[in-house]
Amino acid sequence: MKIYDISQEIFGCVVFPGDPSPKKEAVCQVNKGDICNLTAFSMCAHNGTHIDAPFHFINNGKTVEQINLTKLVGYAYVAEHTGIVTAEDAKEILKRAKEQNAESAQKILIKGNATVSNEAAQFFAEAGIDLIGNESQTIGPENAPVVAHKALLSKEVVLLEGIRLADVTEGVYLLCAAPISLGGCDGAPCRAVLIEM
Repeated sequence: MKIYDISQEIFGCVVFPGDPSPKKEAVCQVNKGDICNLTAFSMCAHNGTHIDAPFHFINNGKTVEQINLTKLVGYAYVAEHTGIVTAEDAKEILKRAKEQNAESAQKILIKGNATVSNEAAQFFAEAGIDLIGNESQTIGPENAPVVAHKALLSKEVVLLEGIRLADVTEGVYLLCAAPISLGGCDGAPCRAVLIEM
């Protein structure tokens, strides 16, 4: 069994412009005479590899702990793409996923320097998928992410942002992207992994 860690390390992660960066503090240190090492940290819920819950853009949307874990764990399809993902591209990605494994078409991970267009987001939302993931820190254009986010989150499509797929080839995998259960929050970091089938 091969496991791919597709997560960023938190303290060295890419931070979305304007978001606070993660910080850590050594509260106790054995080499300073303390009985143990103890770290405190602070971070934004959207630092590093993380999920967006519907509440991120939908005021009465589900928060992190309300998301059914079946949306975050299960078969997923990794599709390689560079540039803008159009609605036509989205249709082709979903078609390839269904041909490989129908269940994997519920969780789509896009590998590469890709931007999900508003039209592609609308297509994926209407297709009723569970999750879409990408390597950028945001779904949709970085300078105008609202439309794509609202299209997907209003249909309770979970967003998995900031993943790292350089070592992963296109195909079907088992995904585990369960977030930290941050009650009442709009997003949460996760240690996302793919298991080769």
